[in-house]
Amino acid sequence: DILVDGKLCDCDIVVNCKVGDPVPLEVKLTNWSKHSVGPFALTVMPYQDYQNGVHNYELQDAITFVGSNTFYIDSVKPTKDTVYFGALLFLYTGDFYLNIKFHEDNCSRELPLSWFCLPSVHIRATEPTV
Repeated sequence: DILVDGKLCDCDIVVNCKVGDPVPLEVKLTNWSKHSVGPFALTVMPYQDYQNGVHNYELQDAITFVGSNTFYIDSVKPTKDTVYFGALLFLYTGDFYLNIKFHEDNCSRELPLSWFCLPSVHIRATEPTV
């Protein structure tokens, strides 16, 4: 599950936020396999979709992370879950998306396939109300 500003995200949800306000990000991973998985890293990569097949990942001037955009996970035991918290800060208005990538450090344990099907996260940053 992915929550942005406390709202559960799925493919049909657009989360609205204000430029300049920290936006909480929560990623919850549940291990439904019969064995522990890990260690691995999870990286959140924001991008803009220009609707023509081009994605812009060069957003360092538009979005910043409070903390890190990479979470290091030692292991997740069978039938257990782990939750990681972070925050985004949008510096400009626009429509943004989050791509979540996994980096596996241990080739002998495969990550659950469902983790590679996390929902697309669409965030719309708007002007703050005065």
